[in-house]
Amino acid sequence: MEKFVLKGDICYSTDTRTLQTAEAAYLVCVDGKSAGVFETLPEQYQDLPLIDCSGQLIMPGLVDLHVHAPQFAFRSLGMDLELIDWLNTHTFPEESKYADMAYAFSAYLAFVGDIQRGPNTRSVIFATRHVPATVLLMDLLEESGLSCMVGKVNMDRHAPEPLVETSAAQSLADTRTWLSEVAGRYSRVSPILTPRFIPSCTDELMAGLGEIHREFGLPVQSHLSENKSEIDWVGALRPEAESYGHAYYRNGLFGGDVPTVMAHCVWPTAEEFALIKQQQIRVAHCPQSNINLSSGIAPIRRYLDAGVPVGLGSDVAGGANTSIFRAMSDAIGVSKLYWRLIDQDAAPLTLEEAFYLGTLGGGRFFGEVGSFAPGFEFDALVIDDRSIPGRRDLEIADRLARVVYLSDERHIVRKFVQGAAVALGT
Repeated sequence: MEKFVLKGDICYSTDTRTLQTAEAAYLVCVDGKSAGVFETLPEQYQDLPLIDCSGQLIMPGLVDLHVHAPQFAFRSLGMDLELIDWLNTHTFPEESKYADMAYAFSAYLAFVGDIQRGPNTRSVIFATRHVPATVLLMDLLEESGLSCMVGKVNMDRHAPEPLVETSAAQSLADTRTWLSEVAGRYSRVSPILTPRFIPSCTDELMAGLGEIHREFGLPVQSHLSENKSEIDWVGALRPEAESYGHAYYRNGLFGGDVPTVMAHCVWPTAEEFALIKQQQIRVAHCPQSNINLSSGIAPIRRYLDAGVPVGLGSDVAGGANTSIFRAMSDAIGVSKLYWRLIDQDAAPLTLEEAFYLGTLGGGRFFGEVGSFAPGFEFDALVIDDRSIPGRRDLEIADRLARVVYLSDERHIVRKFVQGAAVALGT
């Protein structure tokens, strides 16, 4: 494993509200993990190779807790539609195309290339129901050097015939085939169980996925309480469940000993909020998507104050931008609207909190990821912010703010995952 030192202006989170900064400091990587940040390089590390990034910002890689890889091809389309109409008009027809491996290769290559060039180092990804295309996506991600969880999507009802699986039994059998094909195949990419959402999964399928979790111990990703029309639909389909979240919980797919990330969580009932907290569901806050699809504003301050773990998601293609920097700035913006229009006791997010959500907040789903505290996996970005127009006499925290709001992939100089350099591409 790599052992080296980065020198530059360093920033990282240690908790929700604390941004640690160090100017002209040293970040040490030993065997793919952070050995810490030092004002003066300790003697035991002075013989390690030094990469001089003086004048540049060094920060943890960003974490996308919720993104749909097959939707990358139609980003920005249908943004005048609400969720269910958007799914039927754009999403389902596009995802049906991934039965064609030539199309899947071209589309997934573009998606992976975009992520490589951008600031995200970790992603939790929805694929489609198609086993060969999902394996292809995982292969491409492994080759890219990124670290990702990828899910073959399960959906045996309420989708167009080319996309819907013919039965719960077929969906479960395909899931087992997929898990068999990828077992032991990767060092940085891993599978995650992925029921699309309650409307697309029968009770039989959800129960079977619960059994697969118990057998394989896999984490789970899905959607929760995103849009009012979706929530009403779930209520009609599962009237016996106390809430949308309880429909997952009844099948053993909702937190507790099942590491679970649920996207959106915009409209929790009191019962659902209590269950999210009890089960320590990791909320993937997707502010751009919630705006674009008229879903609403998630009560992120309430979740944070209650101790619910929260990270950020791009939700491409509900969101049009893969960069979690964009999700950070949007999260701050919508939190101000929530405070002004909905709950004046819910203080808006600070820059420090938004940065935490996009690094350590999401990274915790992968383990010790998203910070430079000793022992954390060495995921890092080096960003040259000197070409961003404006003042030069700024502290590191203010420079970070300009990066969050104004930078793009051209400002990324270096990128590391688990201590290994990631090729940024062209």
